Amino acid sequence: MRTKNLRKSKSKLFEHRIVTVDRVTKVVKGGKKMSFRAILVVGDKKGKVGVGVGKASEIKIAIQKGLTNGRGNIILIPLTNTNSIPHLTMGKFKASQLILRPSAPGSGVIAGSSIRTVLEMAGIKNILSKRLGSNNLLNNARATIEGLSKLKPLKEQRKNV
Repeated sequence: MRTKNLRKSKSKLFEHRIVTVDRVTKVVKGGKKMSFRAILVVGDKKGKVGVGVGKASEIKIAIQKGLTNGRGNIILIPLTNTNSIPHLTMGKFKASQLILRPSAPGSGVIAGSSIRTVLEMAGIKNILSKRLGSNNLLNNARATIEGLSKLKPLKEQRKNV
């Protein structure tokens, strides 16, 4: 009984935002089978974020699967006092590339498409980004996660210098 309460409280910690819901088809022997693919970003706006994908024949089920997938792919991001990232980083996933660089307080999130969604759900408030290569929403979101996962806290950086 107690574990059920913990699970409920754990799921309330994370917010989610839907990036896109696409209708996809698969060609089978009898014709075309239609289904839906939902891309979601899950985060607590305090340094934890994940990207999830769900596929199902109904939109609601696809979103639920995406939420479950996103909660399983959560990463922890070191944030500075100004809600920015500690240093410049690059992310790459397949053909998508991006550059993330810390910004001055008050500049806001300067990013587009799914990159902005991932950064906002992570709790980053001051950052500059530049997307290079593909404009695929899913690959850009995963490239952002990959770039953010490379970040190291300022304390670790000072030890290496």
